[in-house]
Amino acid sequence: MTDSLAPPNVGDSAREWANARLADIEAMMDADGLTIISPMQDGVEHSIKIAIEGRESRRANLFVVLDTTGGAVEVVERIVRVLRKHYEGVKFIIPNRAMSAGTVLAMSGDEIWMDYHSCLGPIDPQLFVEGHWVPALSYLEQYERLIEKSQQGGLSSAELVLLGKLDLAALHRYELARNLSVELLQRWLATHKFKDWTVTEGGSTPVTQAMKEDRASEIASALSDHTRWRTHARGIDIEVLRELKLRIEDLDDDPNLKKAVWDYFWFMCSYMTSNGSHSFVHSLNFF
Repeated sequence: MTDSLAPPNVGDSAREWANARLADIEAMMDADGLTIISPMQDGVEHSIKIAIEGRESRRANLFVVLDTTGGAVEVVERIVRVLRKHYEGVKFIIPNRAMSAGTVLAMSGDEIWMDYHSCLGPIDPQLFVEGHWVPALSYLEQYERLIEKSQQGGLSSAELVLLGKLDLAALHRYELARNLSVELLQRWLATHKFKDWTVTEGGSTPVTQAMKEDRASEIASALSDHTRWRTHARGIDIEVLRELKLRIEDLDDDPNLKKAVWDYFWFMCSYMTSNGSHSFVHSLNFF
């Protein structure tokens, strides 16, 4: 008696289509591919580890198609540890957005690819508090504002009650998360993004490690300036990022690559929507 072959299902067809399109992008980039469409939440780093370690052979470089609303910077740190363990070079492709902690993740790459529609976000870390994500900088800035008004004797009775209700332990957590985000962004920019920055734009002055660290600090300070960006969800586009002296590769300069990335990305988003998925990691051996 022979085993019957099960007919192909929607999941099989989606996997085959996605794998074929990701393989096409791998050929264009001459790098292994990984897709992360997910909040930066506990557990996604494990899927990424499995997806990368499952490859039988690896190129020297990896590109990551990234789409995220942000999340925990501690998760981002673990993700970067996995990526850098297995690859010499890491490039991030942002078709849509990489916000908050996702911006910190993108800054760990050697290259960042975007188009006119793509955006990063202010580095406002989020903490999971009482069932929802809380933007740390908003709480810290309100606390600092109330303290300043208190020192000037200008607190209203309502503000005084609000100040008394603030959880000092939670505020300390927010402060630590903010400091960690800035620290990681500074370190990764200087180590990875700026590693090939050897001379100044005029081509006459050698770039020192101290210059790289100073530039990284300036960018980290700008991206964490909540008063500049106004809202946690503010999108920062390619032109503004370049004004901050960040080199961004433009997908619009390579129409074939851009089309391949967008066709693949929108298919993956549609597949996630149809399956009710909020977190998805994909490589050629992991779907």
